[in-house]
Parts: sequence; structure tokens; C-alpha cells
Amino acid sequence: MKIVGICACCSGIAHTYMAREALLNAADDLGVDIHIETQGTIGVENELTPEQIAEADAVLLAVDVHIEGRERFEGKRVMEIPTDIAIKAPRQVLKKIQAEL
Repeated sequence: MKIVGICACCSGIAHTYMAREALLNAADDLGVDIHIETQGTIGVENELTPEQIAEADAVLLAVDVHIEGRERFEGKRVMEIPTDIAIKAPRQVLKKIQAEL
């Protein structure tokens, strides 16, 4: 399973990167191929490529604010959650995505 996503919190600092790290670690544990872009105070990091998006089975948006580039995911299955859920229960989130595919 391949997932792409974006993490972005209100302040664009702590929760953005904590959510990304939690999701990457959970994906590694579960054998899920995941790529996560962050949109924080220093701008966009780890920007998703068109190829990564095209190959993705699902999109995970762990966001608390408006994000740029949402239109890139047209036609994809998208799950949107708050960053705190990604931080507290990343494995459960990824398992839910797996179950729904």
C-alpha cells in the first residue's frame, strides 16, 4: 500500500513535524510505503512529486489549517484528520486506511 500526505498544524512548528514523524514510524512498522510533505512556518518541505501522488492508493491529510496544493489529490481517496490524532494514534490511522482499501 502506498500513501502520500501532508502534515500542517496551526503554528506550523511542533505538531506538524511530530505528526510526520509518528506517521513515518508507524508506516515503517506496518510495512506501508508513505511519503509525507510538511507545510510549516519555514514553508513546504519534502514536497510530494507528481509521481508519488499518481502511484498512491490513498492520501492522508493530518492538518489543522488550510493547506496549499489540495487540488493535486483530485480523484484520490482522501482521509483528513487533525494532527493530534496522527501523533496519538498513527498505527490506528494507517490500519483504518488499509481496511478501507
